[in-house]
Amino acid sequence: MARVLIIGAGGVGSVVAHKCAQNPEVFTEIMLASRTVSKCDAIAASIKERTGRIIETARVNADDVPELVALIKRYKPVMVINVALPYQDLTIMDACLEAGVHYMDTANYEPLDVAKFEYKWQWAYQQKFKDAGLMALLGSGFDPGVTNVFAAYAQKHLFDEIHVLDIIDCNAGDHGQPFATNFNPEINIREVTAKGRYWERGEWVETDPLSWSMTYDFPDGIGPKKCFLMYHEELESLVQNLKGIRRARFWMTFSENYLNHLKVLGNVGMTGIEPVEFQGQQIVPIQFLGKLLPDPASLGPLTKGKTCIGCVMKGVKDGKEKSAYIYNICDHEACYAEVGSQAISYTTGVPAMIGAMMMVTGKWMQPGVWNMEQLDPDPFMEQLNLRGLPWVVQE
Repeated sequence: MARVLIIGAGGVGSVVAHKCAQNPEVFTEIMLASRTVSKCDAIAASIKERTGRIIETARVNADDVPELVALIKRYKPVMVINVALPYQDLTIMDACLEAGVHYMDTANYEPLDVAKFEYKWQWAYQQKFKDAGLMALLGSGFDPGVTNVFAAYAQKHLFDEIHVLDIIDCNAGDHGQPFATNFNPEINIREVTAKGRYWERGEWVETDPLSWSMTYDFPDGIGPKKCFLMYHEELESLVQNLKGIRRARFWMTFSENYLNHLKVLGNVGMTGIEPVEFQGQQIVPIQFLGKLLPDPASLGPLTKGKTCIGCVMKGVKDGKEKSAYIYNICDHEACYAEVGSQAISYTTGVPAMIGAMMMVTGKWMQPGVWNMEQLDPDPFMEQLNLRGLPWVVQE
């Protein structure tokens, strides 16, 4: 049915490639491209061993628009699945426009020199994609992504208005390492050390990093965990697209061990994003730290336990107050057995594949730039149950 180009060969890129390969009736031809082609080749070898399918690989610099355009025009995919770094979203969007193909990503654009999460740069492409007759789907991971779709499903089926939304992300897994991040260290640490922000009665309220916390009792035997208020990009679009929303917050769990390490690293300047001079060279501390930490892809065989990510919502239906919790439980060891990755990569990679599936099958195909909750949630929710991320609704 469709030929797709996946850009990015980290943990998420590996899951996307494996899951696309599991669906040959939709993704008939697949290319995986990255700056480091040896990573692509290793993933391709795993796919061949697990599924029998052969995918193509290529080297590409995702910061270089002409290089991206040349690869896209040579391979001629229907769409590009961008699972590279968020810094590279705009160059890949530019390349897709120039080459005339559809675009999808899992995280919003971030400037390299400012730790800031905003959709404004990508929303500015709305008219360009519309005029070109092309679609750009933003944030088709889990959070953002599935959490947006959960909210859209609740708005369509469970509520007349959603007044309060709490997105709660719990990783109850344990990899046994003194300190490691579950995805790209630089992106992860920038996200965690940024100021918190939530939506309250028509305006954004800012908090100091990790200064607000609560304890939430998670289902499926996970139990009570301490959660910290953060800012996450899906809030920016959800507060615009959910009817009646009054408060929207995002929470994530962290172990005391993780937070202690992070505090010490921050105190000594290792989480800084400004370059410092060392022995005649400019070095960005957080990038250097990323080189010292375990590769997130190496955590797959080590991680045990579960993740639980979901939306807790309160609102009204037929004039009566009600609440609902929609969530997914994902098991790290089961993910590793299936595709060789831990659940953090799996819960992002599977929705990326499903988002691409929605586009190439025409269920979600419309010109312009779109966030997940702006599209019909039902076919996406159906595929979550079929592709490894079953969901539960508690009313």
